[in-house]
Amino acid sequence: MKKIEAIIKPFKLDDVREALSDVGITGMTVSEVKGFGRQKGHTEIYRGAEYMVDFLPKVKLEIVIADEQVDICINTIIETAQTGKIGDGKIFVYDVERVIRIRTAEENEEAI
Repeated sequence: MKKIEAIIKPFKLDDVREALSDVGITGMTVSEVKGFGRQKGHTEIYRGAEYMVDFLPKVKLEIVIADEQVDICINTIIETAQTGKIGDGKIFVYDVERVIRIRTAEENEEAI
């Protein structure tokens, strides 16, 4: 099993969720996060004063899937979340040792 963490632009969330659902990936956790990479923020003007916005709003998706779903999941996120502009985000893939569904005590792939 693998855990996919994807950091994407907030306005792409609905498109990514729908595209993942279309390929059979329905369970995910979504968090609103802030951060920056090469994008390094930007300046904005508020009431005539210019100020730096260092941390930009992003969305983090966390998805635990079977090994055979990893490539389709990654490709779907890339195709759907990509705008071609800086700040599109990142995808991280981790090994998952064990998963347990609390309600039924099912484990691993049965618990996903």
